[in-house]
Amino acid sequence: MSFTETAAELLTLNTVCMRGIVIFPGVSATFEIGRKASVCAVREAVNEDGLLFLLCQKDASEIEPKAKDLHTVGTIVRVTHFTKLSNGNYQVMADGLFRGIAERVVIDGGRYVSTVSVYNPEIAPLHEDDERDAIHEVMTAFTSYVKYIAKPVPDVLERIKAMNTADELADFLANEFLVKPEDRQEALSALDPIGRLTVVTEIFERETQLLDTENEIQQKVRVRLQKAQKDMYLREQLNVIKQELGMGYDDDDDGDEYYEKITSADLPDEVRQKLYEENTKLGKMPFGTAEGTVIRNYIETVLELPWNTLSKDRSDVRMAEKILNEDHDGLDKVKERILEYMAVRQLSPELNGQILCLVGPPGVGKTSIGKSIARATNRKYVRISLGGVRDEAEIRGHRKTYIGSMPGRIMNGLKLAGTRNPVMLLDEVDKLTRDAHGDPTSALLEVLDSEQNRSFRDHFIELPFDLSECMFITTANTVETIPQPLLDRMEVIFMDSYSFEEKMSIAKNHLIRKQLKRHGLNGRTVRFTDSGIAMIIQRYTKESGVRNLDREIASVCRKIAKLMVSEGIKSYRVDEKSVVTLLGPEKYLPDLIYDNDEVGVVNGLAWTSLGGEMLRVECVTMSGTGRLELTGHLGDVMKESAKAAVSYIRKHSDALGVSKDFHKELDIHIHVPEGAIPKDGPSAGVTITTALVSELTGKTVKQSVAMTGEITLTGRVLPIGGLKEKCMAAKKAGITKVIIPKDNLKDTVNFAPELKEGLEFVPVSEVGEVLKTALNER
Repeated sequence: MSFTETAAELLTLNTVCMRGIVIFPGVSATFEIGRKASVCAVREAVNEDGLLFLLCQKDASEIEPKAKDLHTVGTIVRVTHFTKLSNGNYQVMADGLFRGIAERVVIDGGRYVSTVSVYNPEIAPLHEDDERDAIHEVMTAFTSYVKYIAKPVPDVLERIKAMNTADELADFLANEFLVKPEDRQEALSALDPIGRLTVVTEIFERETQLLDTENEIQQKVRVRLQKAQKDMYLREQLNVIKQELGMGYDDDDDGDEYYEKITSADLPDEVRQKLYEENTKLGKMPFGTAEGTVIRNYIETVLELPWNTLSKDRSDVRMAEKILNEDHDGLDKVKERILEYMAVRQLSPELNGQILCLVGPPGVGKTSIGKSIARATNRKYVRISLGGVRDEAEIRGHRKTYIGSMPGRIMNGLKLAGTRNPVMLLDEVDKLTRDAHGDPTSALLEVLDSEQNRSFRDHFIELPFDLSECMFITTANTVETIPQPLLDRMEVIFMDSYSFEEKMSIAKNHLIRKQLKRHGLNGRTVRFTDSGIAMIIQRYTKESGVRNLDREIASVCRKIAKLMVSEGIKSYRVDEKSVVTLLGPEKYLPDLIYDNDEVGVVNGLAWTSLGGEMLRVECVTMSGTGRLELTGHLGDVMKESAKAAVSYIRKHSDALGVSKDFHKELDIHIHVPEGAIPKDGPSAGVTITTALVSELTGKTVKQSVAMTGEITLTGRVLPIGGLKEKCMAAKKAGITKVIIPKDNLKDTVNFAPELKEGLEFVPVSEVGEVLKTALNER
């Protein structure tokens, strides 16, 4: 049905653009206007016949809408009252007459004027059955909808019941119960009465569904909050009763949930007074408040800390020594230091807790010795991993004003230990980082200072805690990344790599037993021979510690367990041959010395993170222009050592029997296998010098000799580090004589007898002594 079929006539009417207001035919309404165009249009309408056309804007925020910004269907009204208000706006009272369809909207003389097609519903015939069904559906939807809103007054309900036409009922329901402007406009734009009833029905059903969902959610929330609201109401009533009786909040402390705990706890007076104040503050707060939760958490945390709880130290030094030896082989320096502390503690009980820093390569037992120390001293053990920690609050805690605040790791560790004097292991202290949140190493300065940590204040606890009774043990792989102020507060103990003999002992006494038990085996059914263990250590691992050794032993046990289950084997003997069968081809071949003495090939010694290694230096010369070629992935320091060696030889060419012009007539090539592995450090200085002199003089180098040491331009031999690991590598390769700097001779005093056996140490102070020992006479 087109507009032309339903239009009775065309009218030219003054028009008001309405913002968010929709008026229906047959309804009297009052509204305000303020825009100049609207006021002009109403004034013109009043001066003529009082007819006005109201069109609703699509966007209410438009100040000066155009025709495209207006809906097409509006309402023709008759103005009955037009009055200026005190605020400058105008109040308009009007009666709705008919629907109108805007054929054209223009601005004329400062006002909107529309050509309107008047819609007459009487010329649209309705089928009675369709009308009856539409009325039934809308009333059903209305009945459901009205349950969720304020109940209409009886007069409105009576008027609804009395209506029997679709047109009248649709407009009345839309005007009285539709709230959203877009819903009202949709109902106004539906020209067909039955279609209009369908629109109203759909809106009622949609709103009913939304209201039903909201009601369901509110019901669930109401059930969850009911108990909390009841508790809050009763608590507030109790507080009012107390005030009326003049009891205050402290007269009923016996009933307070924390008062008895605070009173009975073994706390310093300062801490107890602080908790009483916090508890009083908590009692004055309404139940369930956020601040109340923070205070509860604070009181519970402080009560859990061991303010005055101490574990009794073991006084039997021999028993402690026995425990340390049971748990670990080697590590004599650490064990001796702990036993010294225990002995002094007996003579001077007021001695503060110790702060030790164990520095060594991975896998040498730095972390595990901490637990053994705790067992030996009869103290609780707490391990705190600091690797990757970058926030100061991890150490000192967060202030309790922050959401989710908590104590730092030190306080949490003490809470877990339950005593004030545990052995606290701070693992990987060299791997702390820093960022915008602060520097955790700075926070550790107070913790690890025996003079300051008597009154350590965690940001969350806000009370001084005495850490002086704790024994702090930190671990690190290197001291280079530890700030000097922090390093200065700790007693550093360097832990060397394990020797072959120590690894054998650890494997027999600890690792094999542990892995057999873990894999459901025992020493009767599986027997490891010494040759089998040695094979695993030398051919399948290459490390300073024993972690990989532990993994390889575990791999052997797994494969044996599989054989026993799948093939029914009752026992197994692990020797050299069976190790290869179980673990496959050897991973590392032995680096043995050459059978014959050679020119320009010298056995050097190097220290790596995996332990000591024998490092051969090869030197060849060729006719050329004096070019020096260095290969083997050498670092800058090692290259500088080679240049220093050349300069020394040029200076002492006569004494060494070398041509004075060798640096002009010969190209020199120095190579250090293996080429893919980076190498650096000054300790190869004597090795490079010896290789050069051997090549330039033609004298062979004794292959039973290895050497290490830094040289100067004047030929002095300076001390180096990692001597123990280097000597272990020399012995493993079959070396019988090791040339070392004279200043390093003192380090050999602490070497194990097994390491010294079969090795001759030759201390030297200048290069001439090195050459005399290492070179053969022609």
